[in-house]
Amino acid sequence: MQNKKALHDYFIETRFEAGLALAGWEVKSLRAGKAQLTDSYVLLKDGEAWLLGSHITPLQTASTHVIADPQRTRKLLLHKRELGKLFGAVQQKGFACVALSIYWKKHLIKCEIALAKGKKEFDKRATEKERDSNREIQRAMRKDP
Repeated sequence: MQNKKALHDYFIETRFEAGLALAGWEVKSLRAGKAQLTDSYVLLKDGEAWLLGSHITPLQTASTHVIADPQRTRKLLLHKRELGKLFGAVQQKGFACVALSIYWKKHLIKCEIALAKGKKEFDKRATEKERDSNREIQRAMRKDP
């Protein structure tokens, strides 16, 4: 699951890989691909990192005795030195910590988070123009053998 909006709205500075503390029904839903990271971000408080705004839709076959909250805050598992880097950078003006993707690494679920700086409107337009020009170049190269 990718957060494409984050790549559109931010300049990515540094990437980190974090583990996720999940409940059993959340793991089943992630296996089925029922997650969204749009508008999700990382909150840093009390020396810990938390993933907010992510939505994991519970499966219909999930257990009935567990009340599933699709947008609960989920703890991110990081090393102390990584947390220190994140806390130091977020203190600086203009930096934010956003979630980029959730993926499987062997049998573990990982979340890729990044330190990012917000883009202005003209930056977004410039990125869009650059992407369009690259597409045109690729099309032209495919047509001319």
